[in-house]
Amino acid sequence: MTNSSNTQAVDTAYSASKRDMRRILASSLIGTALEYYDFILYATAAGIVFNRIFFTNLDPTAALVLSFATLAAGYVARPLGGVIFGHLGDKVGRKTVLMATIVVMGVTSTLIGLLPATDQIGIWAPALLVTLRVVQGIAVGGEWGGATLVGFENAKKRSRGFASAFSYMGAPTGTLVGTLILAGMATMPDEQFLSWGWRVPFILSAAFMMIAVFIRRKVTESKVFLEAAERAPQHRKTPLVELVRHHWRPLLRAFAVGISCQGAQGLMGAWAVAYVVQQAAHEQSLVLVLKASAAVTTILFIIIASRMSDRFGRRRILMFGNILGIALAFPIMMMLQTDNVVLFFFAVFLGLSVVQGFSAGPYGAYAGEQFPTSVRNSGASVAYQFAATAGAGFTPMIATALAAAGGGSLWLVSLLWIGFALISLIGLMTGKDRSNLDLTELDGKPAQATPAAAVPAPR
Repeated sequence: MTNSSNTQAVDTAYSASKRDMRRILASSLIGTALEYYDFILYATAAGIVFNRIFFTNLDPTAALVLSFATLAAGYVARPLGGVIFGHLGDKVGRKTVLMATIVVMGVTSTLIGLLPATDQIGIWAPALLVTLRVVQGIAVGGEWGGATLVGFENAKKRSRGFASAFSYMGAPTGTLVGTLILAGMATMPDEQFLSWGWRVPFILSAAFMMIAVFIRRKVTESKVFLEAAERAPQHRKTPLVELVRHHWRPLLRAFAVGISCQGAQGLMGAWAVAYVVQQAAHEQSLVLVLKASAAVTTILFIIIASRMSDRFGRRRILMFGNILGIALAFPIMMMLQTDNVVLFFFAVFLGLSVVQGFSAGPYGAYAGEQFPTSVRNSGASVAYQFAATAGAGFTPMIATALAAAGGGSLWLVSLLWIGFALISLIGLMTGKDRSNLDLTELDGKPAQATPAAAVPAPR
């Protein structure tokens, strides 16, 4: 059998049917959209609400920094979620983990919407806010890896990049829905918005959660995972230990490559909104609508970049995205400093849609291709979530301090962005492109089809 025939046979043996694939991709998109609806909703509210609700009687800049510190707490917890749920995903299956993370996130976000303010219960308010944010971080830390790999492991090789990108499309989709709802609430009189209007989007999480659970109930495990589970029974598997001992180089590589897209999200998805609102350059409702508009084009560029990665390779497209980030860092920050609403939108469009689209769209497949099936969920989840913490968790807080240190100029923030892109470029240059390998070759075996459909599910 020729190598081409082998590859086609592997695709046939391991890929899902078209009907199942549509269900899998819908599950990845909708479930992850809910997770990021909640997570990014918090990021937006941290910049325009929480500093006035939970950190009162403070200097405005100090209140904003503390509010962003609670945002960072969620990002710090994300690697813990990646470790816990990534390990479980490799032991008991991707589907079980995805059901758990969606319920935890939905319940936690609803509780945030019901949380009393500081003037009602004192110090308990910010303490409970931080606690709930940490739980949010653990849930979203376990979500991305499983959602990405369900698409990755069920797709044919020629469309792995596109299938893996659906989980990443969930982030701007959730951002779009959450930001539009929050923007609608922000048109209310300020007193009503701060009293109860901001709570509505969080409480709606309960309804969205039930929809996502219903869809995910119908998703099946990937055939390649079931085969790997049969070869290595669950009680003998220690995927996290195996990952650290034998796959630490690809783990570091995947971590480095993921930093730049997370840096773009932290800067343009959270910090930039708070910056322009605090500078009183634009009304907060208008800023939120413009950010939501950029989320639509972000989805478009993620699709373009992931499709291109299936044709030209993951490494090449990711390098292009990072070089673009370096070239546009200073121009984007210069646009943010103006009071021109058109330039603000263009800055968010370039930063969130174009730069993040090309540096994030192919990342899910790139991360999945760094690891064998036995540790893929652990490896992809841990790398991505540590990258999220390093690239986005503290970025809004650091950027706020850098803007103040620059005396109003944002050149220091530009250097921060360039630093993220350089780290990712170095990571990309240390490894080869693996997008041309099929699933068995990623496991270190020759391209040989196995009747995986006949493999029994793990008990």
